[in-house]
Amino acid sequence: MTRLTFLGTGTSTGIPLIGCGCPTCQSSDPHDKRLRASVLIETATETLLIDAGPDLRQQLLRHPVQQIDGVLLTHEHYDHIGGLDDIRPFGSIDVYAEANVLSSIQRNMPYCFAKHQYPGIPKLRLHTITTSGFTIGTTRIQPVRAMHARLAVLGFRVGKVAYLTDVKTIPEESMPLLQDLDILVLNALRHEHHIAHLSLDEAVQLANRIGARQTFFTHFSHDIGKHKIVSLILQENQFLAYDGLTLQLD
Repeated sequence: MTRLTFLGTGTSTGIPLIGCGCPTCQSSDPHDKRLRASVLIETATETLLIDAGPDLRQQLLRHPVQQIDGVLLTHEHYDHIGGLDDIRPFGSIDVYAEANVLSSIQRNMPYCFAKHQYPGIPKLRLHTITTSGFTIGTTRIQPVRAMHARLAVLGFRVGKVAYLTDVKTIPEESMPLLQDLDILVLNALRHEHHIAHLSLDEAVQLANRIGARQTFFTHFSHDIGKHKIVSLILQENQFLAYDGLTLQLD
């Protein structure tokens, strides 16, 4: 059995946006309170974290886990790696990302890689990955190339679940990796066009092309509107994810 938990479903600013008085930011519905985007995937043998944004401490206090067997990073933007320091209670942690992402971590967290390290720092074991599949324990991970405007990013497929965030386009050569999915998670920033993120309409079109049995949209800005209202316009097998949503898969 595999379990997917949405730790956060917001874009880089989160929702509510600081100082904003719009209806979404002022909503009392907990579905409209969104931390930065991240998910936890738990298989029968491994617990995997995809992205570690600046809300990670708060997220793991809400959804406590005893161990993390691997951190998978989609790309180097701060809202996806800014919480890596908060994994220090887990001891040594294996971090899997492309070479440019690992270089960014080393620049931003030099104290973790210094010759003389002070006690208590995060112990990050860095693993360079490409678009080739790899294994963590007994769990097979398939990276999926996508584009965030002109920045190459990775999504990840685990079994029949695929998680793709900060996507604007998916190269044709990646599409075969997204066939026969039970769950597709795909970003949908807002209704209006954006240079680097899928709009909701674009995300719906892409989800229809991929044809997963169910699609959950994530990585929203406050411009998406209220969860309850936007959910009414979606197709039968498509949903807005929300913080704390847990999906069980056989």
